[in-house]
Amino acid sequence: MNRDRKFDFLTIYRGAYGVFICSVPPQIKTDLFIFLCYANIIINRARTHNLKNMEITIRKADQMDFFAILSLIKELAAFEESPEKVTNSVEQMKNEKDFFQCYVAENDRKEIVGMAVFFFAYYTWSGKSLYLDDLYVKESYRGQKIGANLLKKIFEIAKKENCKRVSCLVSNWNNAAINMYRKYGAEIDAESSICDFDEVRIKELG
Repeated sequence: MNRDRKFDFLTIYRGAYGVFICSVPPQIKTDLFIFLCYANIIINRARTHNLKNMEITIRKADQMDFFAILSLIKELAAFEESPEKVTNSVEQMKNEKDFFQCYVAENDRKEIVGMAVFFFAYYTWSGKSLYLDDLYVKESYRGQKIGANLLKKIFEIAKKENCKRVSCLVSNWNNAAINMYRKYGAEIDAESSICDFDEVRIKELG
């Protein structure tokens, strides 16, 4: 049985409220409104409790996860107020699967709620490195150390692969991410700037 069905009564009452709101006395309208407010609070608390009690598994992603991963990528882009910059697709990810790796956080309903996307790179100053391109956890699942566990997995991989550095990009307004990285000893470089050449420019200059 779908666990979410236990909450269906709120939808029923909301529908009833919409149908009869114009025909019931003002006092009943007020009482019904108050009831719905309390019901909504109780349901939200129950949902939060259920989410926090879910078992989360960190595992390596495969092609079957690409749709969910791309959805998280778009969600992250929206969070960073740059949704239009995502041009990737599931088909493109399949064609380019050899160029990136990903670990996902999966709950006990087999829903992917977080991801860490990375690839190996080479830095002339230090040598073989791991670049963490995206680390993201759904908002409703934050505060459960899922991001920290994904980051620990990244460190495990970097250590196993004998990487000399783990690098990532973090927005200067994302204090939560900055604090987490600093907690693990990251050095935040405030002097460097991003320099990107997009596909259009590559074709023009190549």
